[in-house]
Amino acid sequence: MASTSSSFGAAQVLVASNRGPVSYEIQEDGSLRSKRGGGGLVSGLSAIGPDAGALWVCSALSDGDREAVRRGAGEDGVRMLDVPADVHADAYNGIANSVLWFVHHMLYQTPLEPVFDAEFRRQWASYEAFNRAFAEALAEEAAEGAAVLVQDYHLTLVPGMLRELRPDVRISHFSHTPWAPVEYFRMLPDDIAGQVLRGMLGADRLGFLTRRWADAFTACCEALAGGLGETVVGVHGLGADADFLRKRSREADVDERMAALREQIGEGRKVVVRVDRTELSKNIVRGLLAYRRLLADRPEWRERVVHVAFAYPSRQDLEVYRDYTAEVRRVAESVNEEFGTAGWTPVVLHVQDDFARSLAAYRLADVALVNPIRDGMNLVAKEVPVVSDAGCALVLSREAGAYEELGEDAFVVNPYDVTGTAEALHEALSLPDGERAERSKRLAAAATALPPARWFLDQLEALRG
Repeated sequence: MASTSSSFGAAQVLVASNRGPVSYEIQEDGSLRSKRGGGGLVSGLSAIGPDAGALWVCSALSDGDREAVRRGAGEDGVRMLDVPADVHADAYNGIANSVLWFVHHMLYQTPLEPVFDAEFRRQWASYEAFNRAFAEALAEEAAEGAAVLVQDYHLTLVPGMLRELRPDVRISHFSHTPWAPVEYFRMLPDDIAGQVLRGMLGADRLGFLTRRWADAFTACCEALAGGLGETVVGVHGLGADADFLRKRSREADVDERMAALREQIGEGRKVVVRVDRTELSKNIVRGLLAYRRLLADRPEWRERVVHVAFAYPSRQDLEVYRDYTAEVRRVAESVNEEFGTAGWTPVVLHVQDDFARSLAAYRLADVALVNPIRDGMNLVAKEVPVVSDAGCALVLSREAGAYEELGEDAFVVNPYDVTGTAEALHEALSLPDGERAERSKRLAAAATALPPARWFLDQLEALRG
């Protein structure tokens, strides 16, 4: 720890996250090209203004990022950490995405997994090293009494580590995922579960997307860590960025994608839209099975509806995700083989990420299908009603965080119940145009109640307050 305040860094507000606001690519001539990212944190941090003395600490993720760090070519307001690639892989894929994500989303096939063996312990040591690198960088960069906002399950140990190095700073941690109930969280080895909770409790303030996740965390602390201590728990439900979405969805490239999609869909047909990463928790396969059930049980919808399903590959360096993506393709193809005709393709599946095409689908949607097994919030559920041209009905899983805010005007489903989801699709498709537009307006109003900039500023003010 720095011994005097004069040796502290200058940043008054610091954000820490695995992924930063910028990434770099090495061009053929050896030069570096930078690309800005989007999302709630980027717009949130920009909302505090250029004079706030803000710094974003993040991980170098690609060869281009690492080269930018080595050349000292990064941009102002961003510090990238060149954590060794093997340590990052262990921490990110081995622990964060294959253990903590699975625990909080309750994804394990428990007869076979998890297995917490010597390899897990080796990877956990990398997760500790990864978190320590962040804590040390934040300690170095923070001005006396600075506000530090740590993000997500990749960095659960940072608040506790930083607290030891810099007791003067104000620390928050925000969880963008659900939090597991006590009995599921206890699957973690006892010492590791304790370490995660103590790491989080190093923060002055902890933020969650819904009351349900906040209560689950509190219950884990009471059962396993003797309570919350002095840490305050708050709820901040992230909303859709309405201004950005409405403007971006009216640009020329979106119009082009709409024309192409309309051609694929055909004249006069209803459109059921889903846009997701092929993430195990998103429940895409059961969504396709529910659509198949709809066509089997309600033949009147054949030739009259198309399911536009965008399933963008996620975490393809993990075998279980590659297998899942392949299963999504297989089920979509089998629905088309079973029900398709010369003039009608029941499922239009795209697995190549294309934001303009996603927005085009949002605008065309009569029904949005959002049926995750478990989801911290789910912004797609909030974005489609905001962008949809004629208004859309929402079929929504009760296990999505968004259910707390949108459930009243959605067709709510149990994500495991394929028959029930098929019936909800039928009801949503059968909704009269006027009622659908009214519901969509109410959904859009709830969805935009806390836009990203306000969401971020609320947390900052609560931390400072």
